Amino acid sequence: MTSPPQKNVWLQLSAPSSTLHSIPQNNVLTLDITGVLAKIITPSRGIPEQEYINLKTSMKRYTEDWLKERQSGEHAWSMDPYDRRILKQVQDIASFVNAEKIRTVVWVGIGGSGLGPRVIQEFLEGPETVEFVVLDTIDPAILAMEMEVIDWKHTLLIVASKSGGTLEPMSVFFLCYEKLKQTRGAKAAQYVIAVTDPHTGPLRSFALEQGIEILPIPTTVGGRYSIFTPIGLLPLALLGGDVQSFLRGAKEMDTICQQTNIDDNPAAQLACTQFLLESKRGYLIRVIMPYSQRLESLGRWNQQLIAESLGKNELHNPIPLAAIGTQDQHSLLQQWMEGPLKCWHLFVRCAQHEHLTVPMDVEESFQYIAGKNYGELLDACYKGTSQALTETKRPHATITLQKLDEQHLGQLFFLLLTEAVFLGKLYRINPYGQPGVEAGKNMTKEILTKKN
Repeated sequence: MTSPPQKNVWLQLSAPSSTLHSIPQNNVLTLDITGVLAKIITPSRGIPEQEYINLKTSMKRYTEDWLKERQSGEHAWSMDPYDRRILKQVQDIASFVNAEKIRTVVWVGIGGSGLGPRVIQEFLEGPETVEFVVLDTIDPAILAMEMEVIDWKHTLLIVASKSGGTLEPMSVFFLCYEKLKQTRGAKAAQYVIAVTDPHTGPLRSFALEQGIEILPIPTTVGGRYSIFTPIGLLPLALLGGDVQSFLRGAKEMDTICQQTNIDDNPAAQLACTQFLLESKRGYLIRVIMPYSQRLESLGRWNQQLIAESLGKNELHNPIPLAAIGTQDQHSLLQQWMEGPLKCWHLFVRCAQHEHLTVPMDVEESFQYIAGKNYGELLDACYKGTSQALTETKRPHATITLQKLDEQHLGQLFFLLLTEAVFLGKLYRINPYGQPGVEAGKNMTKEILTKKN
């Protein structure tokens, strides 16, 4: 169970330069904002350097405020990478899975409790791992199919819900638990994990009644900010990932994001870019577009993070849109190239790729790709898209991971979470809570209750 964050000696108003220098720069992701600058895409469409300069004093104050607020117990998610107790719990469950020869993990969750695990699944799942099934739907056709194909004799069932009262995951959990009981009988509860608020909620109550093990999502950490809790760490451990490296990446990015100069702080720089493009240039739509199939769900994860954290002002806030390269070059690029000037792009790419080459024996008109690595093709598609956007004076920025591994993924998650907090300060919007979502949940419950 995680206690409220306390003041930590590592948390300083500005990370010392010696600490920054101890992080190998070739192991840190990079942010390139060249494609949004006025000198590249003209002052009417891009951001003049002076507008960044005008925000420097505000961002310095916002960064200092963020650190002071953390010292007083706010922004609890930012302390999760330092919680060693959770690390031990998820490692113990991973050992249990190995000992019991579990072949399938069924993860039931939605929103932040489903999208984060799906990112981890796409990143790590392979022939040598357990099968990792994410159930984040109540579509009866999909559920009926999954209930039949899952081998419940060799399955671990995990239900994740911060509140423990969300209709979709709880209804699916009851269905899965019934299947598990039919197979495991009185021992079924031994093969279930509940990830929820440790102090309150219907899921917690049910788990205690049934003797189901509970892993905590800290009370002060919202679902979309929970990737460094068991929501992210447990899938990592179960899929054989390096959990410590993931947390180390988060801590490295934390150190960097404590810098009060936006030129040295990628989260602050990205937040300023987003704010200026939307508020000063009218680019309402933020397209986050990974050029890696293993990061496809990262776009949807960030879409939720931005929409639920900032979608609370009818006049000004970014509208996120998840896309994926290269597929969406063939469905949305025409709109982005010649449609209304409402979109800007945040690309996410990897510098290193698996080695797989195009055969030499290809049709004559495709000789230019014969023998090339598919990574080269993917990079060429990214470069072609970004250069085409520059040619038509459309803004874009790029986050580059040196390689797609646990360390860099931890850095990326922490960067995007910190950016959301800084955007809250720039827009003067509280990035926590989602009253609009709760209203919809309440109406759904009322409709179903009336039918009874």
